[in-house]
Amino acid sequence: MTERLGRPVHMDHLHAGYAVPTDAAETLRDAWRETSVASVWRRPGDWYHPAVDALTEAMCDERDVTPAAERLGRARGESGVGIGETIDDVVCLCRAQDDAPGVDLLRAVAVGWAEGYETTPLAPDVLDPESGLPTTQYLTHRLRETYGRAERTGVPVPRSHGLLVVDVALDDLTGWQRFARSAAMGRALTQTFGEGHPMASLGNGHFVVLGERDADDEWLRTELRHRIERTGLSLGVSAILRRPPRLWTEPLPGTHAAAVELLSTLQRC
Repeated sequence: MTERLGRPVHMDHLHAGYAVPTDAAETLRDAWRETSVASVWRRPGDWYHPAVDALTEAMCDERDVTPAAERLGRARGESGVGIGETIDDVVCLCRAQDDAPGVDLLRAVAVGWAEGYETTPLAPDVLDPESGLPTTQYLTHRLRETYGRAERTGVPVPRSHGLLVVDVALDDLTGWQRFARSAAMGRALTQTFGEGHPMASLGNGHFVVLGERDADDEWLRTELRHRIERTGLSLGVSAILRRPPRLWTEPLPGTHAAAVELLSTLQRC
């Protein structure tokens, strides 16, 4: 083994399509890591992967970045890194080069991530592979907890909670454009509401967030609109997002079964 960035790297990586980085690629890699760890990456010790070197080499040599970007995306998906964090990290690479992220680069990373994610042992009803957000099936479990808490406290769910619906749908998008839209929205929603907040992708450009009725709803809507706009601009996907997004609150019904039916109805919209 040899050492790189303070962690062991097996020599067989060097015989599996991973080249030893040049000085320029090493400099770019170090600047990329510094930018990412300081701003978006949650676990500094897990940032490095040999695919990082392949991507920086391709960029420095001005070669096609697609194979290396897909390899990196696949590695991130296999290791359980979310699609939002993966894209944010690649945006940091472009910032380290004083450049804007290109569509081909982001597409390749997203395609690789989806392939890697499919190999993880996560239950299929937990995360939506496009947005990295929980699925509606998982949100129904969180709603069950909300209704159970209401029974214990005596405060009916319709009085305490509601569903914020977010619509950024546009017609006639390609498969890649839908994927990019979902990834951007996963990032914007997570940045607004935080990791672990009850929310879900409904598909076809629609998303829902479970929230308390006494929250500052107008502030949250304004903040979310700004996040969506900034994310669209930074990732170069503004043209495939409905602008401005449609936001409205759906009242929750009195029972969990009726809430599940409401989610099904919203999915068909």
